[in-house]
Amino acid sequence: MDQYLQQGMYGPRETKPDERRLFLGSLRERVIIALTKGQVLRPQAYREVIDALHSKADATLLLNGEIDYSHLSPYIKESNKQGVPFSIVSDQQSDTPLGLVLAAREAVEKESIYVQDDIFEQSVLNKR
Repeated sequence: MDQYLQQGMYGPRETKPDERRLFLGSLRERVIIALTKGQVLRPQAYREVIDALHSKADATLLLNGEIDYSHLSPYIKESNKQGVPFSIVSDQQSDTPLGLVLAAREAVEKESIYVQDDIFEQSVLNKR
């Protein structure tokens, strides 16, 4: 009975809340590719993300709402072109170093999800 009341007052319990905050609402096991905020700010869109959008129509592109729309725009245009739904995540409760996550509906368990370049090397994620 207590659990029923708690759920009514606070909503259903969420599995792996820290992981969901990091991956813009998704889980690590579903992530196909991810970019840091700094990588999304790069003037040129990442080819790896574009290629992943071409091959994963059953995925959703999650974008960090803290980033200016002008930086998100190339990825939004490409996702629309490929028919991949996107969502801009504006969660004021959490601070994630990620700026973009392409997540599948089901677990893909991909070992390497980050584009590891000079910008990634300077990020907080590389120091974990």
